[in-house]
Amino acid sequence: MYEGAVQDLIDELGRLPGVGPKSAQRIAFHLLTADPADVERLTGALAAVKERVRFCAECFNVAEAERCRICLDPRRDQSALCVVEEPKDVVAIERTREFRGRYHVLGGAISPIDGIGPDDLHIRELVARLSDSGIEEVIIATDPNLEGEATAAYLSRLLKGVGVKVTRLASGLPVGGDLEYADEVTLGRAFEGRRLLNA
Repeated sequence: MYEGAVQDLIDELGRLPGVGPKSAQRIAFHLLTADPADVERLTGALAAVKERVRFCAECFNVAEAERCRICLDPRRDQSALCVVEEPKDVVAIERTREFRGRYHVLGGAISPIDGIGPDDLHIRELVARLSDSGIEEVIIATDPNLEGEATAAYLSRLLKGVGVKVTRLASGLPVGGDLEYADEVTLGRAFEGRRLLNA
């Protein structure tokens, strides 16, 4: 393909999630023609994130201190705990401004095909948090895919005897969507999660 440093850059960019060979090539050539100050800012940001960012000791969200800003916030509802797969899921839920509790980031989902089992996730830490705190409800907000559903089923069985209410995020039709384009699973979930309107 290309020589030396250019091909090395394309190869490294191609290892990033969601970046295919064409995108890696496009980014590499963008960086080659970019202003050196822009490239310097990018390399500085990459170095800083590796140097300063860690995972929260309590919830495993990203943090620059031992605990993240959400765990440190005394205004958060201490009785509700939302369990998510990745830190990016925390950001998505926070954007809704609907949830004011705290989080627990598993660090992935159960996926036997990828060799990821319950012991590879922060499940032991979740159970430990439930045993010594005032948490009354655990909201499982894993992805609505095969791995997320397997993880949710495992957690619901595991937490059955812990003495907390375990709920799962509702799923179904997106706002603005058309029924004809919904797949069978999504449409089925919409029927399961239907609510009473004339109460």
